[in-house]
Amino acid sequence: MASSLLELTANIVSSHASVTEMSGEDLLLELQKVHVALQKLEVEAGEEAEKADARGPAISLKKAFQPDQVSCMLCGKSGMKTLARHLAQVHGMKPGEYRKLFGIPSGQALTARNFSEARRRMAQEKGLADNLAKARAVRAAKLAAKGGPAEKKPPKTPRVPKQKQQMSA
Repeated sequence: MASSLLELTANIVSSHASVTEMSGEDLLLELQKVHVALQKLEVEAGEEAEKADARGPAISLKKAFQPDQVSCMLCGKSGMKTLARHLAQVHGMKPGEYRKLFGIPSGQALTARNFSEARRRMAQEKGLADNLAKARAVRAAKLAAKGGPAEKKPPKTPRVPKQKQQMSA
């Protein structure tokens, strides 16, 4: 975040300097003031996020997972079909971390039920399940022709250089 903070500071001060005449010292002072102000804002935003995490969920588990939409229990944003992208982009979390944080069972999908059912119907209409079964059968046949996973060769023992053999003896 430090490089983007510096870039943001430079952009703000350059915009200000383009409409206001400034000396070299004025530019340096302005850069310092803006950078310090942005750092304070960044720290405050981090503290607010920690408080929100400590506070608990913004909405209840039952309200978060509706048939037509899902809502984020961290920030309360609703109207989404799936949570994975929102969690990664906005909160920097993985779905497993989110589940653990709020005690969401692994059987509970992080997508809207109607959205999942529509995708399932579409996949069935296009015959994707049949294509997957055929691809798996072809792959299994190829593995069996090569010798298959059951007939794997044992791993080679690593060669030890002569110097190490002499030291250990």
